[in-house]
Amino acid sequence: MYLKYFYDSSLAQASYMVACQSTGEAAIIDPARNIDAYIHLANEQGFHISAAVETHIHADFVSGVTELSRRTGATIFYSTEGPNNGGYDWDDCLTVQGLRDQDIITIGNVQLKAIHTPGHTPEHMAYELTDKATANLPMGIFTGDFVFVGNVGRPDLLEKALGVKDSADKGARQLFKSLQRFKQYADYIQIWPGHGAGSACGKGLGSIPTSTVGYERMYNPAFQFTEEQPFVDFLLHGQPEPPAYFAKMKAINKRGMTPLANVPAGVEFQLQGDCIAELAKDKKNIVIDTRNAIDYANASLPGTINLPYPGLFADWIGKLVDYESNIYFIAEPYRFDELREIVISIGMDKLRGFFSTSLIQTASSLRSYQNQSPTEIERRFQKNEVQILDVRYQDEWEEARIPEAIHASLPHVKERVKELSTSKPIAVHCASGKRSAIAASILLNEGFEVINIRGGMLQWKNEDLGWTK
Repeated sequence: MYLKYFYDSSLAQASYMVACQSTGEAAIIDPARNIDAYIHLANEQGFHISAAVETHIHADFVSGVTELSRRTGATIFYSTEGPNNGGYDWDDCLTVQGLRDQDIITIGNVQLKAIHTPGHTPEHMAYELTDKATANLPMGIFTGDFVFVGNVGRPDLLEKALGVKDSADKGARQLFKSLQRFKQYADYIQIWPGHGAGSACGKGLGSIPTSTVGYERMYNPAFQFTEEQPFVDFLLHGQPEPPAYFAKMKAINKRGMTPLANVPAGVEFQLQGDCIAELAKDKKNIVIDTRNAIDYANASLPGTINLPYPGLFADWIGKLVDYESNIYFIAEPYRFDELREIVISIGMDKLRGFFSTSLIQTASSLRSYQNQSPTEIERRFQKNEVQILDVRYQDEWEEARIPEAIHASLPHVKERVKELSTSKPIAVHCASGKRSAIAASILLNEGFEVINIRGGMLQWKNEDLGWTK
């Protein structure tokens, strides 16, 4: 048997190749949209990819199962558990096979057994892996978005991203039952999850790529509950706000995305800075400056927004960029291919082009904003010289906030600008200063004078300034 782990750090997304070396057959579990790495490895090892296996309808990236099926002839295996057979609606040109609990996929001498594990989604499947050439018991389980290292999948995405009423509570109770069943596995069983730290599909995920049932039984907080209601309360509390693009991904992955052969690659342009700024003024376009926040604060083109790369770039572009917008990037040329892959991975196919960061300095006028310490902002606030805008999430705001600050979480800043005064500068903050730097670029585009509070709420507390719950 052959097993290979793939990881996309920009999306904190894991996928796997499992193959039978005797027959040369291979399966990919939860493939990403860009399938070149799988095909390259299969050719290198002499494998034929015969199966593309889905754990569930993904919300955070474009699944590559349809791309694999079109280009390799692989059969798509997917869950038909849950309401409406999981909700899939495949194109007639694809070879597909629905699975129920306990159904088996055979890859030569390798066996994948489908285990229905509802909770994260109603149709969710995990897959037991057994090497039938040497053993009759499973080695491990591909858990998808059910069990992660350090926690379990969130059950609230259908309600928060798609508006399915009461599905969060129902999903949490389903997940509790799935977890009780999962606890019956032997301690040695390996866990191969679908995500790592940084994914919005769960809270508090670990950075370690794999674990065992025994280890998670001892140290995973979700495993410690023996009663349903305390588990539900724990699971639903403190889940991060899902990116806006999650709803789009759900719709896309029920049927399959446009084949990559039909997606424009985006080209490099050599426009002067003033022309780039004019392009950014058009509401049909979005021009994203990927430089770090300090460089952007010192000099930027009007109309652009600042999403520093790398960091949580995919998460923020998914939260802030409209799928109907034409996308342009300002970046170092060696980053172009990486950025292209990220937007394609989340289905943003209207990528039009790239500009080198060197073109910024060709503009006739540039703008800037200041970074000031919490102590300086607090002094100015007391003198009524500035207004303070908090762009953290709701749960952070409820936990601790600056008195009389205005609150609008970063994804909603643009729609809330009418509530802000143009008569004095806006001092914007988040927890540490990263989100507020993004917000500063948005506010500049709306005509405000902006100051970023250096170090955010963490530094505000460190400097022992006033805050309340």
